[in-house]
Amino acid sequence: MVRAGLTTERVVRAAADLADIVGLDSVTMSALARSFGVKDASLYSHIKNVSELRERIALLAAEEIADRFGAAVAGRSGKDALVAFADAYRSYALERPGRYAATQLRIDPALAAESAGALRKIDLTYSMLRGYGLAEPDLTDAVRLLRSTFHGFVSLEAGGGFGHPRDLGASWERAVEALHIALENWPASGSRTSGRRRTS
Repeated sequence: MVRAGLTTERVVRAAADLADIVGLDSVTMSALARSFGVKDASLYSHIKNVSELRERIALLAAEEIADRFGAAVAGRSGKDALVAFADAYRSYALERPGRYAATQLRIDPALAAESAGALRKIDLTYSMLRGYGLAEPDLTDAVRLLRSTFHGFVSLEAGGGFGHPRDLGASWERAVEALHIALENWPASGSRTSGRRRTS
């Protein structure tokens, strides 16, 4: 019998909230059932297992992040867009640690097809970087550079990995400034060198 008041959306949002408090790895069907005051079986009418639950948290997070990215970069381009995008990324990761951790999971393609959030997040990232005049394969390389830098920084920050007293906000600003310079001076390779002849 389906528990009155429980829906898949409500279950996933409750799981996401729990993940932000206790950590994604500590989110189990039993822990979530206890938070609702129901038996585990009541949740299986909505979510088949904990793996699907965590993937659905990731999809929820993708929707939320895409909304933040969209609002941040609207009407901006170049460095202004990059700074706004970066700050939106960092603030979400620090404010919603459990949700953010879920975004690092590999999602079942069939489940991912249910949500446009992940694709919208990717589209917004690529659109922002096209403002620097990049084309493939440089565009994908630049996306990977941003993701590596942002994820590395926020993961270390969240885990207390930066021991130096230097203000973290200041370091973040300098890191984003360095990325801006790198994007404006992207090394000639890939699509930019196609058809060029090497000269001595």
